[in-house]
Amino acid sequence: MHELTILVELVDMVENAMSENHIEKIDTVVVQIGQLSSIVPRYMREYYPNACSGSKLEGSKLKIEMIPGNGLCHHCNKVFNVIKSKGRCPICNADDWEMLSGQEFMLKEIYIKQDASQ
Repeated sequence: MHELTILVELVDMVENAMSENHIEKIDTVVVQIGQLSSIVPRYMREYYPNACSGSKLEGSKLKIEMIPGNGLCHHCNKVFNVIKSKGRCPICNADDWEMLSGQEFMLKEIYIKQDASQ
């Protein structure tokens, strides 16, 4: 359950960006999570309101985009989804591959809440 720790750090990062850019209210925070990371998206969604409680992000939404776990086969140079292929190249059945994506966790975007009177 390291998701709560990650969320607390995310809230701090966004609050710092808000202060630096004189932003009052955030509508949505968009993060990208790799399929092969140890982060559980369900827990991120569940704990997000708790991590934001009492902060400038209270009431904001969290949007999660998944990054596929892709590998590059060293034998046939095929890029494939490691999870769908169960760690083996679907073309040549080799298990000698290099990780290309899927372990990331990134803050992608912050949507600012627009004042309804504008």
